Amino acid sequence: MKTSEFIEHIIQDFGFTPTIDQQVALETFAGFLADQQSNVVMILRGSAGTGKTSLAGAMVRSLRRFGQKLMLLAPTGRAAKVFSINSGLPAYTVHRRIYREQAYQGIDGQFNLNDNCYHNMLFVVDEASMVNSVPTGDNVFGSGSLLDDLIKYVYSGHNCRLLLIGDRAQLPPVGEQEAPALSADVLAGYGLKVYECDLNVVLRQSQDSGILYNATYIRYLINYDEATELPRIEFDGFPDIEVMPGNEIIESLASSYSQVGLDDTIVVTRSNKRANVYNQGIRNMVLDRESALSGGDMVMIVRNNYFWTENLQAEAAKLGYPAESENIPAFLANGDRARVQRVRNIREFYGFHFADVWLQFPDYDNFEMQATVIMDSLTTDTPALTHEQSEQLFQQVMADYADLPTKPERLKVLRKDIYFNALQIKFAYAVTCHKAQGGQWRNVYVDQGYMTDEMLTPDYIHWLYTAFTRATEKLYLVNWPKNQIAINRTD
Repeated sequence: MKTSEFIEHIIQDFGFTPTIDQQVALETFAGFLADQQSNVVMILRGSAGTGKTSLAGAMVRSLRRFGQKLMLLAPTGRAAKVFSINSGLPAYTVHRRIYREQAYQGIDGQFNLNDNCYHNMLFVVDEASMVNSVPTGDNVFGSGSLLDDLIKYVYSGHNCRLLLIGDRAQLPPVGEQEAPALSADVLAGYGLKVYECDLNVVLRQSQDSGILYNATYIRYLINYDEATELPRIEFDGFPDIEVMPGNEIIESLASSYSQVGLDDTIVVTRSNKRANVYNQGIRNMVLDRESALSGGDMVMIVRNNYFWTENLQAEAAKLGYPAESENIPAFLANGDRARVQRVRNIREFYGFHFADVWLQFPDYDNFEMQATVIMDSLTTDTPALTHEQSEQLFQQVMADYADLPTKPERLKVLRKDIYFNALQIKFAYAVTCHKAQGGQWRNVYVDQGYMTDEMLTPDYIHWLYTAFTRATEKLYLVNWPKNQIAINRTD
């Protein structure tokens, strides 16, 4: 098929007359696919309101109809779910596709890079701004550099290639100044021939949205201007963005939960401590929940856990069922969200509080499982249990096995101990922006906390842009200061 005919098929699926940027992106994409070299990669960059999501969806749907093998991936479960909805095709998390668990060698699980046995597969990664290249310190997965491992995995397959989609105005991975997976120079450093394109033109229909209007303004500060004062947000004439006084947030959240549901409402904050305050307040004053943990609560896994799903996989194997057919994930990842179905048997051991819970994971086809959770992580101001708490739990559980003569024997039974392997969870009504990244919610409440011009940094501007673009229908800015509100356009 001629390139022009292929592009025309995508445009028909797209349903709109493409902008000049979008037309160039389609021509670049066609050239990328036609290139016979084995080391080609493509980057599709686009900010909010430029039609990147819709165009990418049309591209992958058209390829599927033409018989192209596709593997859609995203860094988190929520992002994979959004990608699947936008494309109409199944999408998976990067970690669950490119890694496999190796034999146990310590307290934590260890995942090695999987073998890529695919032929002629196009791997498409959405939300690629979240893909890190610098190891984070939690090197449970492969080399610790997700970008290194992703490229090694994809290009070890026969005639496989990679398309990376993302928005470089969003927060970069922790500890990095830019999104390495969206940088042509970084990818060229892997010996890859890079095709790249940018969508910069904001669509006309997007200009009617206050969310996208202001996100575009913030992106301008990131890309073209050196901000010297805090951004001034435009509210006038936009029904989808408004200031939310603090004394009205309880009633507003209750209304949002009633209208769009707990799973489509989120509060985004700048710190775990502030998120913790919100979570406690929401449970007590909006949801009227007095117990420490209740059925119906939304929680988030805050530390990777391999124990509970590994046990489920073993049980499925005994019954002759493959783990994939039972929808059992390889592990529960930091950031995965779950709905509590039931809570039973709250008890105290080793100076900590535990409970048996039944969980449902909305981002994984409502997969359900039972596990023991450690309740103390729910209310800490740290991302998970502190190092001191983790060490205390380790030492006290190990002391229970002091009768075993060697440390390897004690570690072996420790791996099977339900208390040491208890899930660490936090409430998920309010989260930090890094935890929200990759996800979208219909109603988003943003609390940036106290800010002054002296506190203005590039990180803050990226944070603000990322927080704004989590909302698809309504954005509420909580206690937004007057000095960050634009002068009325009609004045």
